[in-house]
Amino acid sequence: MAAVGGVVHGLLLLRMRKGGASWRGGPSDKGEKMRKMWYSFLPCLLVLQLEANPGLKVRITQKGLDYGRKIGIELLKQRVLKETFPSWSGQESFSLVKVNYTISRFKVDAVDIPETFASFIPGTGVSLSVAHASATISADWSVAAWLLSKDQGGFTLFISELFLEIVFKVSWDSTGHLSVLLHNCQLSIGSVKVQLNEGSSWIYSFLSGFLEKAIHSKLDENICLNIEYKIQMMDAQFRKQKVLSQIDAFAQIDYSLVSSPAVFKSHINLDLKGTIYPVGNHTDPPFVPAPFGLPNKGDSMLYLGVSNYFLKSATLAYYRAGIFNITISKDIATAFNLTTAILKDFVPEIALHCQTVCPVILKLMATSPPAVSLQSDTCSLWITGSVEVFAVLPNSTIQYIFAGNLTTSTRGNLTVIKQKLIISLLLKRLQFSLLRSAVGFFQISLVENFLSYALRRVVIPVINDKLGKGFPLPNLAHTTLVGPVIKMNQVRSSSS
Repeated sequence: MAAVGGVVHGLLLLRMRKGGASWRGGPSDKGEKMRKMWYSFLPCLLVLQLEANPGLKVRITQKGLDYGRKIGIELLKQRVLKETFPSWSGQESFSLVKVNYTISRFKVDAVDIPETFASFIPGTGVSLSVAHASATISADWSVAAWLLSKDQGGFTLFISELFLEIVFKVSWDSTGHLSVLLHNCQLSIGSVKVQLNEGSSWIYSFLSGFLEKAIHSKLDENICLNIEYKIQMMDAQFRKQKVLSQIDAFAQIDYSLVSSPAVFKSHINLDLKGTIYPVGNHTDPPFVPAPFGLPNKGDSMLYLGVSNYFLKSATLAYYRAGIFNITISKDIATAFNLTTAILKDFVPEIALHCQTVCPVILKLMATSPPAVSLQSDTCSLWITGSVEVFAVLPNSTIQYIFAGNLTTSTRGNLTVIKQKLIISLLLKRLQFSLLRSAVGFFQISLVENFLSYALRRVVIPVINDKLGKGFPLPNLAHTTLVGPVIKMNQVRSSSS
């Protein structure tokens, strides 16, 4: 756990410093003891690093697994019907004659998988079972034997009562990618029947019995091998997927796993780093995620836990990118005519210094990363910054009017649209304190009213427009969220 790791690491250094005054023996003895201490500490530190807390949690429930099974089986049936198989040649003795044969142009005509089951195997991965499956396959055959005429034709193969159980082992690699490997494969085929469509009578005697045994043996040998190869290909695709997702020109999200997937009887948890970085700067934030858990519910297929750390890293990234620094001028203040004529209604002293109506410029700048808080059904964002107000004189020079500090409280509304988490801000409260003024002192409450109006009509819409691109959510197997429900809960610790 990153948070715990940081605390423990600090305590270890403190204890070492305290113990340093009690070393006895010569320099070599002291050095040897130091080395032994480090050798004992390093495994502990390594475990703490490997067990970093996530910024995001993904949970797939049994309901989600069942849905995935149904979709996967349908895709499997479609793929099998389009599958091509290599030709198969060999030699077999028939009475005293050696017969060369070739089986070619395999084509799956029908496949039926009436019963399938999927379940989580705690500590391992996922089990997929197929029962009472059947298939109908057509192919061509040709035979040639010494002193006997060649013959060829077609046959239909009927496979029935096929039972298959596969266990996938789910883990992760050193780069934070999901890894899937074949853990176990068990196959049982009840019946293989061959019906020849053409050929001489002696061919029927030779082929029908031989092919049934040979094909049964081939299936026993190759189905699990083929499944293992397909899973290896799937694993290779997982390793190629980018764990760093681009949000916009300012920020990226790291979706790498911070620990091996945790598999329980009713669900599987994926712990993702969930850190948002400024583009080109992947330095970790100066804070770490706190441990949190997901509600023990299974009525939805998938749960996504977004921690306070995730949003906090987002505000830090955008703060560093300057997204919260906005200059309001006549060009973007289309909601109202931003001039000294408007401003003097709130700061009458301006009329004494600006005789003619002039455009006004507001420069707002965040002075620290916005603070984020997730509580029950509430997302709050506090932005601390400064504001400078200028007038643009007729000769195009800029005249300073006043400057002050701002503290704004906003409510964050969270929605999910097209696989993206959209955050929009709504101003709740604004506080202003005057730092400098070129027009003398004035009533602060009136300036707060003016700035609140400017933020609501101009600043917040500009920020929401930039945030409107949304944060892309983890896309597992190209799924689409349907009817997402957002629930904000108090953070709590959980191991499952």
